[in-house]
Amino acid sequence: MDYVSALLPPVVMAAFFIGVVRVIVKTQGGARKAKEDAAVDAALARAESTRQATAQPEA
Repeated sequence: MDYVSALLPPVVMAAFFIGVVRVIVKTQGGARKAKEDAAVDAALARAESTRQATAQPEA
């Protein structure tokens, strides 16, 4: 029975890991992708405008 107790934790971790990977793959794309892409684009635009505003010397 020692082999069962030795193999149980890796089997449980492998099953959990497979579940996490499946959730990640299922949540890619779909209806939420456009919304997420728009949020990232808006954040990048804000960062770029802030960087340009601080890079220009004030007269």
